Amino acid sequence: MFACHLFGIDRQVYYRSLRRKAGRQSKAMQVVEMVAQTRVAMPRIGARKLYYLLLDKLQVMKIGRDKFFGILRANHLLVEARRSYHVTTDSHHRFRKHKNLILEMPILRPEQVWVSDITYIGKREKPCYLSLVTDAYSKKIMGYYVADNMNTESSIMALKMAIKNRQNETSQLIHHSDRGVQYCSDYYQKILSKNKITCSMTNNGDPYENAVAERINGILKQEFIIDTYHADLPIIRKIVKETIDIYNNQRPHYSNYMLTPKQMHSQSKIQIRTYKRKNSSRNEPTTV
Repeated sequence: MFACHLFGIDRQVYYRSLRRKAGRQSKAMQVVEMVAQTRVAMPRIGARKLYYLLLDKLQVMKIGRDKFFGILRANHLLVEARRSYHVTTDSHHRFRKHKNLILEMPILRPEQVWVSDITYIGKREKPCYLSLVTDAYSKKIMGYYVADNMNTESSIMALKMAIKNRQNETSQLIHHSDRGVQYCSDYYQKILSKNKITCSMTNNGDPYENAVAERINGILKQEFIIDTYHADLPIIRKIVKETIDIYNNQRPHYSNYMLTPKQMHSQSKIQIRTYKRKNSSRNEPTTV
């Protein structure tokens, strides 16, 4: 007599349940392996974007979104946000500060607005600073530069790369940033003027007035963990270069309706999702 009969369980039902369990475990192992392979290039990419990237394979396996999230949760693969903040803005200087020109402006096309920022990515023993210029519509990083200081020259190098990568030199373009001395400097402003780029700046240091720049900083740090490497400047520069290439060309962006920044930048018909403004009496979202 089989043991299952002693408990009033049909033998076929018992073995069928074992096969189902083995099938679920096999599928879960395949999902974990696919996630691991994807996170080689994007170490902390979130569950929604993983689901989008793996959707074709998951459909073949008949795994829906809820089941996929459940597998990630059971295997401790959901990503928790990391919080870090370093002040990199020195707005106490003699240079002219500009008004915020994009506070209520709808962003409708690539190279309508660029946003610039500097973020800290080093360690105390080997400090590094990443200067970025990002397209507000496509979220494509147009220019960047890594240095071991916060000199104006670093921001200028990022700006020059962005101008070199610009696709439409005749369209009206606004450059938006905080009121840091790097962006207000005469040399930086001269380059903007020479290339017929209008200058815009945050009014009062509110990070939500430069939401796109802050968001890109967070993605590079939280998903690609570029601020965790303890390496010399040439190695950090190589890491950042590879990371930005993956970000621009492979990572789907939620505000782009899961298009990559490169794909989004190649068209102008899609209306972008906006970043909601927190801690504000205004109900409408900001358009940056």
